[in-house]
Amino acid sequence: MSTETFYYAIVISLTLFLAWLLRSVRVREIIYLLASYVLYATWGLSFVSLLIFSSLVNYVIGRWLRRRLSAARLWVGVAFNLVILGTFKYLPGFGALAFGQSSFGKSLAHIALPVGISFWTFQALSYLFDIYREEELDPSLAEFCLYMAFWPTVLSGPICRLGALLPQFRRQFMPRREDFSAGFDRLFLGLLMMALAEMMGAGIRPGQGIDAAFASTATKWSGADVWFLIIGYGFQLFFNFAGYSHIVIGAARLFGIRLDENFSRPYLSTSPSIFWTRWHMSLSFWIRDYLFFPLATIRREPWWRNLVLVISMVTFGLWHRGTILFALWGLYHGVVLVLHRKWQQFQRRSDFRWPQYVETPVSWGITFAAISFGWIFFRANDLRQSFAMAAAVFSPASYGLHFLPPSLYALIAVLAVGYFVLAAFPPRHGDESGAICAWLPLEFKCALYGAMLYLAVLHNAEPQQFIYFQF
Repeated sequence: MSTETFYYAIVISLTLFLAWLLRSVRVREIIYLLASYVLYATWGLSFVSLLIFSSLVNYVIGRWLRRRLSAARLWVGVAFNLVILGTFKYLPGFGALAFGQSSFGKSLAHIALPVGISFWTFQALSYLFDIYREEELDPSLAEFCLYMAFWPTVLSGPICRLGALLPQFRRQFMPRREDFSAGFDRLFLGLLMMALAEMMGAGIRPGQGIDAAFASTATKWSGADVWFLIIGYGFQLFFNFAGYSHIVIGAARLFGIRLDENFSRPYLSTSPSIFWTRWHMSLSFWIRDYLFFPLATIRREPWWRNLVLVISMVTFGLWHRGTILFALWGLYHGVVLVLHRKWQQFQRRSDFRWPQYVETPVSWGITFAAISFGWIFFRANDLRQSFAMAAAVFSPASYGLHFLPPSLYALIAVLAVGYFVLAAFPPRHGDESGAICAWLPLEFKCALYGAMLYLAVLHNAEPQQFIYFQF
């Protein structure tokens, strides 16, 4: 077990024990806050200082806005958060592009990106927007700081709303068996999914995984190789990010706190719009509620709503990173959503409907292919590689060639089919873990927990790399 994992386990266990002993809600909130800062400090003391500074300023701006609601005061808060986010996330890349290898450009390029800044900055913005919308939010300073720094979500979400967390922070903590059972189910499922993602990235044999394939300097690609690679990367990203979300949701559940789901069987979606209500749901709904809806209501013309949809998806892409590839990824999905909307309008005007037994599989196949094709721009190392891969997809002659290792073909096929088989089990009571873990016998689950503990402790397993830490 790594030092960091052991450290987290000790701090979380001690915090859980104190929360069980304490009867004062206020004191328990302070304990949670201190534990959150202690854990976040493992990533850098300067990061903690920035988080505390952002929390204090946003709290003051929120109280100032609450005293007199005005667009000008809201924009002061928005500007403050965008300056912080832009300075640490986008300025280094801009400096390298604008100033090259000059001393100033190098100094900008060395600005460290605080882990989780994209997530907790958006939480601060949602707090200010909700106040402006006159929602009843009146947290204490400690409660707001806890909302910003809550240790399960501060690193990589889900992006939470204060209105959902504040009542739970203020509720008396009562350990319940169902919370512990559901929490450990989610923890195990998350660890398993992240292990599968690691396997897909590294490959069954060294150098024969998805990461090595994308790192290849090949200028020519086979169409079949590209499809397998982008489908495989889509599942690698899903297993990694959804697995991490399961861990976070399960850890919070141990404390009796329920976080919103972040994924809901996205690869079963039968339209692009449905997919974006099931993938990275906390960010999708944030973009919808605080960007798309406000902009879309400015004008009623269809062209404006379509433009706003594209703008929202480009913002979705740039949220990840300020590069041309991520802008193209967002633009691509914005265009796909507009085309889907046009198709729906055509169906309504012409009263055209396929039979249900045809429409569902065809809609799913087109959606899955469209979403998978978009991963080219999300994962490619540069524009040249992305264009070469996209060109191979539309080159029929290339499909007769195969360059990927056979073991990678087999691994992607087995895990993809396994996902669809398990995803066919509907979740119970809205709990996404119910599709896989809840129906397992207790003895079997205990054996699985034991096997995971054995691998982690006796075999010195390192924690799986989380892809979204880079965003």
